[in-house]
Amino acid sequence: MGNKAEEIKEMSKQYVLQSWSKQGALNPIPIEKAEGIYFYDYDGTRYTDMSSQLVNLNVGFGNTKIAEAIKEQVDRYCFVGPSYAAEPRARLAKMIVDLLPDTFGKVFFTNAGADANENAIKIARMFTGRKKIFSRYRSYHGSSFGAGNLTGEPRRYPLEPGIPGFVKFFDPYIYREPIDFPSEEAATNYYLTKLREQIIYEGPDSVAAIVMETITGSNGIIIPPKGYLPGVRKICDEFGIVMICDEVMAGWCRTGKMFAFENFDVVPDLVTFAKGVTCGYVQLGGVAVSSKIAEYFDDHLLSCGLTYSGHPLACAAGVACVNYYSEANILENVNKVGKVLGIILEGFKDKFKCVGDVRYIGLFSCVELVKDKESKEPLVSYGKDPEAVMPRIVGMLKAKQFMTYSHENMIFICPPLIITEEQLKEEMEKLAEVLSVVDETML
Repeated sequence: MGNKAEEIKEMSKQYVLQSWSKQGALNPIPIEKAEGIYFYDYDGTRYTDMSSQLVNLNVGFGNTKIAEAIKEQVDRYCFVGPSYAAEPRARLAKMIVDLLPDTFGKVFFTNAGADANENAIKIARMFTGRKKIFSRYRSYHGSSFGAGNLTGEPRRYPLEPGIPGFVKFFDPYIYREPIDFPSEEAATNYYLTKLREQIIYEGPDSVAAIVMETITGSNGIIIPPKGYLPGVRKICDEFGIVMICDEVMAGWCRTGKMFAFENFDVVPDLVTFAKGVTCGYVQLGGVAVSSKIAEYFDDHLLSCGLTYSGHPLACAAGVACVNYYSEANILENVNKVGKVLGIILEGFKDKFKCVGDVRYIGLFSCVELVKDKESKEPLVSYGKDPEAVMPRIVGMLKAKQFMTYSHENMIFICPPLIITEEQLKEEMEKLAEVLSVVDETML
């Protein structure tokens, strides 16, 4: 490693607090350049991005269309406040509304997914006049205080005791459910019955919204069973509850549809988004709002505000990014390569003792690792990994330049949506090699 790379690494270790990490053990890779699905360190080693960074770099590195749009906007102006009519802001809002069902009317822009979710629950509370918010245990909606209380998994613990009014319920996680359901429909009926019962016990007139990742993301790519989301929609309609779909991770072509809810014959009231709207070229998030709710704020104060709401550079990147999805036929590639990914993952499930389950839709997938296929005992206990088993597995992948992340007992495969079949097959061979080592040494 050259002097410059070493200087960057040491400076980062000394001055930067890195997310979700014990700082003393960090050894970050200094990155010199990146292109497509690959990035390179200062020694020229090529790494393959098999998680789209944080499942946000959907179009990969070095997209010239997005870069040029940002440069053009810089030459006009970099910033103007949210109260002014800025062309990229207005244009992107219209593009998003046009992509959504015709029940949608407006967009409130934020900086990222966490504040998108926080503003969505504020909008639901103002619209309904109610306070309680339902969200799921296996969920991640952000780590700021409001989004962190919305989150159900262990990353919420540092925020507790939390904000009153946040109520958790269980996902339809059939693989881990001790009940042996005869069908997906039977599982759906069970989970919906329990959710409706819980709402009744909480008092339906006090519940403002039900917030769900349309497909649970970093907590296991948990795909809802048949009829589940329409069933939640029916419960929301019955009790006047706002249905919010968090599409921060699953949106923007990731599942083979522009938005994940399109896979399930359901239309939510609010949709939160971020990540793939600009693919990280400039940070941006937002809340897409139904026309009915948007019209409420024609004569009621919308008590939401951010200095950088709809930042012009971010929106210029967003316009170029959304156009690129169409121009480059990204959905077609996701569905084509996603089928190959599914076949490979099913093969892993049959071949490796450590693979308990695989879940995938489009290019959104994970491998769930177990100690025993029959008992389904997870390779590491929920919320605990004292022997750092999962970091060791991720480290083995890193040694093969297959770059991704783990959460609980799962390894995620969510590559940039521009990946080819050949590139995917090459990288999945590396994962197969590591799973063989897990079978031989960790069970």
